Amino acid sequence: MQYRHLFFDLDHTLWDFEVNSKETLQELYDTNNLAGRGVTSFEEFFNNYSAHNHRLWDRYTKGFIKQEELRWKRMWLALLDFKVADDVLSRKLSVEFLQILPTKRNIFPYTIEILEYLKNKGYILHLITNGFEQVQYGKLKNSNMEHYFSKVITSEMASSLKPNKEIFDYALEKAGAKMEESIMIGDNIEADIKGAMNAGWDAIFVNHINAAVKDVKPKYIIYNLEELERIF
Repeated sequence: MQYRHLFFDLDHTLWDFEVNSKETLQELYDTNNLAGRGVTSFEEFFNNYSAHNHRLWDRYTKGFIKQEELRWKRMWLALLDFKVADDVLSRKLSVEFLQILPTKRNIFPYTIEILEYLKNKGYILHLITNGFEQVQYGKLKNSNMEHYFSKVITSEMASSLKPNKEIFDYALEKAGAKMEESIMIGDNIEADIKGAMNAGWDAIFVNHINAAVKDVKPKYIIYNLEELERIF
């Protein structure tokens, strides 16, 4: 067994953030009557929110903005696209979004099966996530995944974010693992793959969306979680 400790990312790798966030936003759109407030298209609202969220997360992981700004500003900008400049509503939706989101249970196909398979083969499973700590624990509990992971390393706990080397070093220390027996499994080329490789780790790119891979050569590239059975 070359690897003993398998470190997973959560969002977009195991837990389907796109589907879960869309369900959550639809709920907020309906209960807060956003259509009546001028947000005339849910699909456009969701797409705009997703674009703002992606851009702001990139700024957050690079240290340009703080967590609180990320939380409310993505909602504020999505509303502003419809000329709804309402700071109070933005902050209300931000709070409600993070309350509802972790209750959603959509995970990628074969998630539970692969975790069960790896656990039964004797691998020690962990998580490294940039997501907000309280929210991530809620996701794990409600999607019935929490018992599979020995250690859950969050950016808040580590005082560092992927792709920074510090969070990967912290993860090894927390798990009592050696680098040569550890591998990172995630969907994000910058945060998960380049981050792990720059820290000296091997990495598996989970390419759910069949994205083009340039300028980086992870140990493995897979296109669905079941393919992990061919590696481990």
